[in-house]
Amino acid sequence: MAIRPILPYPHAGLSGICAPVLAFDDHLRELVTDLIDTMRAAPGVGITAAHIGVMQRVFVLELTPGTVLTYINPEITSQSPQTMRHVEGSVSMPGFTDEVERPSTVEVRFQDITGAEHAETTEGFHAICIQHEIDQLDGIFWLKRLSKLKRDRLVKKWEKSRKP
Repeated sequence: MAIRPILPYPHAGLSGICAPVLAFDDHLRELVTDLIDTMRAAPGVGITAAHIGVMQRVFVLELTPGTVLTYINPEITSQSPQTMRHVEGSVSMPGFTDEVERPSTVEVRFQDITGAEHAETTEGFHAICIQHEIDQLDGIFWLKRLSKLKRDRLVKKWEKSRKP
């Protein structure tokens, strides 16, 4: 429906905790459609409602072109002790990435656009993406998962790139 503006890092909205979705209505369907359009335009493989300034627990992923996964009120219910490293970034900080270590498998409980409840176990890249987006819904920008040294270097480069 619409491509919405993405909040740039370090916008305060990116550190806020998102509220649960209570109404599964036309406004929610419009939000999900706008998230998909905005994610594709960015481009990215995932985006949360917080990225566009809507503080609700909603995110979408498109790990395979044409297949969009919608997660509403997601919650990780368990995670593996095994971890993996993967390069992460954000639509709020385009062009900047670094390696983050996370559990390689997670179980997640969530609702779909109708409010129906689901649970799934994911691994690899899919699990990494779910953890990344849930972090954002909890106000944890991916940079916080880096060492202070790596984070400071990346932020300095980001700030330098944004100066006219």
